[in-house]
Amino acid sequence: EGQLVESGGGLVQAGESLTLSCAASGFRFDDYAIGWFRQAPGKEREGVSGISSTDGGTYYADSVKDRFTISRDNAKNTVYLQMNNLKPEDTAVYYCAADLWGDGSKWYAESEYDYWGQGTQVTVSS
Repeated sequence: EGQLVESGGGLVQAGESLTLSCAASGFRFDDYAIGWFRQAPGKEREGVSGISSTDGGTYYADSVKDRFTISRDNAKNTVYLQMNNLKPEDTAVYYCAADLWGDGSKWYAESEYDYWGQGTQVTVSS
């Protein structure tokens, strides 16, 4: 059974940085696209970023473009989300998810994903 575990969340001040990790086990990691999603209190979950399983293509929501960077290390079965210049509106629970054979074209669609992590809290104070 596939499993994803997020880590790296915490409390930071506006303008600071955090790096989230998503460690995978129980499935062939190289075959899966990975997406990061977030859910703020009282809001629906939204796509933040995705990385393809095929060509390493990366995708970002407009709200995080130029501030967040997604990367993957297939040797470590891990995907990272480097978050710079954090803003209070980035406060949310962040989830990673895995999509078998995902090429990234629907990275933002929750229905595409097969496995989900439990989430890690990111809180940005002003």
